[in-house]
Amino acid sequence: MSNRRPSPPVSASSEIMMGLVLMSLSVLVSPIIDIFSKLAIATVPSAEITAARFAVQALCMLPIVLWRRNLMDTTWKQSFFHAIRGAIITVSMISFVTTLKYMPVADAIAIFFVEPIILTILSSLFLKETIGWRRYTACAVGFAGAILIIQPSFQEVGYVALLPVVSAVCIAISAMMNRALAQREDPWVMQFHMGLWGLLICAIILVLGHGSGSDVFDPVRPDTRASLYLLGVGVTAAIAGILGVYAYRSAPASTLAPLQYFEIVSATLFAWLVFGDFPDAIKWLGIFIIMGSGFYIIWRERRFASKPVSDTSQSTRAP
Repeated sequence: MSNRRPSPPVSASSEIMMGLVLMSLSVLVSPIIDIFSKLAIATVPSAEITAARFAVQALCMLPIVLWRRNLMDTTWKQSFFHAIRGAIITVSMISFVTTLKYMPVADAIAIFFVEPIILTILSSLFLKETIGWRRYTACAVGFAGAILIIQPSFQEVGYVALLPVVSAVCIAISAMMNRALAQREDPWVMQFHMGLWGLLICAIILVLGHGSGSDVFDPVRPDTRASLYLLGVGVTAAIAGILGVYAYRSAPASTLAPLQYFEIVSATLFAWLVFGDFPDAIKWLGIFIIMGSGFYIIWRERRFASKPVSDTSQSTRAP
């Protein structure tokens, strides 16, 4: 008898390959969101950039959720959770966009990618998932890598260098909430409702911040160039989000998760081409440490069939 394992069906293999291609495209597009955000934040406050992103994304997704005809299936209880998710994502986005005014794109994204590490720890604390000492060690190593990037940035810009960590914590919390909602709700509807709630919360923040003089909360009337940047933020975020949704429909999240870390590479390339920013040797060391610890955590998750990182994969910075 042959000991060969049966080959997977051709259709399954092609689906997985399609998922890998779509995720690769999403990883390529996602840093462009931050490039447009950094260009816009020179004249537009963070909260307004975030509001524009929510507005354009919601408009792009509206035809899809209407076509799927399940927009009104959401219960009041689910709407409450969507409102909380919208608030959390709003804090995450405003924190990250504010960072881009003071830090290079690649540095901010690299620090943000401690998010799978944070999710692993939160899953252990609040969801009572079993996390062994190896993964805890990988988390500690990943944070050490983040410190290599944060420390020189902290000396240059102060506490702003910690905002990507705030953003990462918010995304990790949102990822845990996604688990409960994703079991009974369409992902398109989830994203659409989150966008609406995020837009509403941003509108309230901007109304309250009007006249404050804050470069985060005080709205301005953008000029033509800034308006194009805002449109670019929303459109690229919608494209990255749609690519991500279809990628996860085609391939397992555990298969796609490692590809997210290559966003750091594409972000570095785009930031170098547009702004001339390029990480120094110490920051590259921190980046590789974060990536290495993340890959190890993903490998351990796949080996023991637990899924904290899988959920993270569906909660990227392009919701």
